[in-house]
Amino acid sequence: PDNELDLQLRLRRFERLMQRRPLLLNSVLLRQNPHNVNEWLKRVSLFEGKPREIVNTYTEAIKTIDPKLATGKLSKLWIEFAKFYEENKQLKESRIIFEKAVLVPFVKVDELADVWSHYVEMELRHECYEEALKHVRVATQPPPHKPSYFDRTESVQNRVYRNLKLWAMYADLEESLGDFTTTKNVYYRILDLRIASPQVILNFASLLEEKNYFEESFKIYERGIGMFKWPLVYDLWTTYLSKFVTRYGGEKLERARDLFEQALDNCPEKFAKSIFLLYAKLEEDYGLKRHAMEVYNRATQAVLKEEQAEMFSIYITRATACFGVTHTRQIYEQALETLPDNDARTFGQRFAELETKLGEIDRARSIYIHTSQFADPRQCSEFWRLWQTFEVAHGNEDTFREMLRIKRSVRDKYSTQSSFNMPADATSAAAAVSTDPMQQIQKDVQFVRGNEQTQAGTGQNPDEIALDDDDDEDEDEDDEEEEEEEEGTGEGDGGEDEGRIVKQCVPDEVFGKLAEQANKDQDDDL
Repeated sequence: PDNELDLQLRLRRFERLMQRRPLLLNSVLLRQNPHNVNEWLKRVSLFEGKPREIVNTYTEAIKTIDPKLATGKLSKLWIEFAKFYEENKQLKESRIIFEKAVLVPFVKVDELADVWSHYVEMELRHECYEEALKHVRVATQPPPHKPSYFDRTESVQNRVYRNLKLWAMYADLEESLGDFTTTKNVYYRILDLRIASPQVILNFASLLEEKNYFEESFKIYERGIGMFKWPLVYDLWTTYLSKFVTRYGGEKLERARDLFEQALDNCPEKFAKSIFLLYAKLEEDYGLKRHAMEVYNRATQAVLKEEQAEMFSIYITRATACFGVTHTRQIYEQALETLPDNDARTFGQRFAELETKLGEIDRARSIYIHTSQFADPRQCSEFWRLWQTFEVAHGNEDTFREMLRIKRSVRDKYSTQSSFNMPADATSAAAAVSTDPMQQIQKDVQFVRGNEQTQAGTGQNPDEIALDDDDDEDEDEDDEEEEEEEEGTGEGDGGEDEGRIVKQCVPDEVFGKLAEQANKDQDDDL
């Protein structure tokens, strides 16, 4: 029995020790560092459900911690202490705690501002609105000598009047509980202290606009713009310009243009796009279309490289809508000179398709030739497929051969430049190409002959140029024969050379309506 009693006693002691272990561990940590705020808050949580111990712990912590040596935010300890009394419906004691807390010499001004803000919020929760306004006015009241916010030789109580968090709360309270005049005065005091943020400027201007003080709101925008630099000023500029154009439209066009020019002065490329678009829309709606095109042209050079292609697309679209498709030729040419290879190839295709629709076949072919320098045949098969389709539909044997020659030269150029780091997909594509380039050429030529014979059989184009039977010879031999023929023709040795000239039919599409008139005249002669 004695052994069992001793065992039970030891087990009870062990259980008691285990229950007290967190508290004992916390006591050890606090002995190591009695200024640790977080450990004091943990100790309070260990006494949950024991109000007397909680109050004693808070009191001991406040007496023990030195604000200059505190680890963690000492303001949180005071705030939690006041909340404890508030949760237990002891509002008077909570106010006493806050009144003592605002006198504590905290290390940072933000900690004192947190105490004041929680003090005001407590009054608002209990619908004590006048008390809340009174507290925030006291907190923002400047001392007689007005020290700098970052002057650490001054106490935080003398520097807290420049804390933006308290002033923003003050402005919100005046806007909700006060009148327009007191609210406006609060915002002007914020501006005079030069502690306003871009959001405060936007809020103040929006308040004035709601009360129909438009010119005064525009002055606030300008004052805010003078306080900040890029990129903080971006939201102010975009909002200001949008509001100004919405308010005046074309009534004050010169003033609006001056504002846009000021906004674009020293504007980073990252933020230029939206401002240029607003500027161009102003010119389109209220100014001159020509000025709008100049703005779009400036925008293509002022935006980021990644946004240039999109800006050129918008430029072309608006130029087409304002002046017609013929006005876009210069824009396309500028895009081909400015954009990187991938985007230049895309715009070159669009340019060639436009010229084809306008019936400018030679111009379209020249564009394809110029754009081909950006199109690696191993990776840009779509471009060469479009060009081949174009030559089949509008070209002849010579133009098709020229296209194949350019394709080979471009392929050789890219092979020389990038053979050491060719991508995997490009390698596989190159492997798929026949080792004999002349064999591929003959296949392409046969493809053209087949298309022409099909068109001739169906009667679509009886005047299409027929391919000679000697197309199976090498291209080099054809070039030598053509050179010999040219030399023979240049020497002018007589009718024998002239007899070699073969008359070929020219498609009617080349002459357009003139061919129809000529055929009609021949029928009349017959």
